[in-house]
Amino acid sequence: MFSLLVQVQVVPERRKEFLAAIAANAEASVRDEPGCLRFDVCAVDSDPDRFVFYELYADEDAFAAHRASPHFADWSTAAAAILVPDSRVSTAGSVLFTHSAEKRA
Repeated sequence: MFSLLVQVQVVPERRKEFLAAIAANAEASVRDEPGCLRFDVCAVDSDPDRFVFYELYADEDAFAAHRASPHFADWSTAAAAILVPDSRVSTAGSVLFTHSAEKRA
């Protein structure tokens, strides 16, 4: 599996717009892309304008399909206006193992 961890800083006055745009992208990714297995958007408690995404794909081809999707294009356009320039840090990797208790929660 292919994983991606992304950190972004949002222009403070555009936080509400950011939340709408990333929610639409995350929802469409999981709904419309068979290879997108997970798309979590997390707030950083110590900074209300910093967010972390955890994305999980079946493989690198599934991630490439994500980047070619219409909803990703919409997100990219929005991100150009609502993220602090040069604040995005993306770290790609491979899942070595995973554990989850989600069904118990």
